[in-house]
Amino acid sequence: MIQPTLFAENTENAETEKVLLYALGDFQSRGLTLADRELPLDRLRGAFKRATDKFGLEEFSDEKIAENLEKLGAKIVKVPNYVAKHPFRITISNNLAEKSNKFYQELINND
Repeated sequence: MIQPTLFAENTENAETEKVLLYALGDFQSRGLTLADRELPLDRLRGAFKRATDKFGLEEFSDEKIAENLEKLGAKIVKVPNYVAKHPFRITISNNLAEKSNKFYQELINND
């Protein structure tokens, strides 16, 4: 097994961040409210699937999505597995919603 280098890890983190920002922007582009609203991860899964498809990556696990959204500043609440199939509730701040919307619009305009 090859151990990742510092730069390889940073590249992966940057790619993950792009996918998450794209997904959040995609969600908002469909006219859905994202900012300052607690949403179950189930509600956002479609946007994350479209984003990983766009970037040609394998679909992210629930834990990876939650962990990386938290790094971006989202509030994550884990609920018991018997409550939901995807056991996370996510609240996106206004700043993160705006950042993701700008990122999404820039990518769409550049395509």
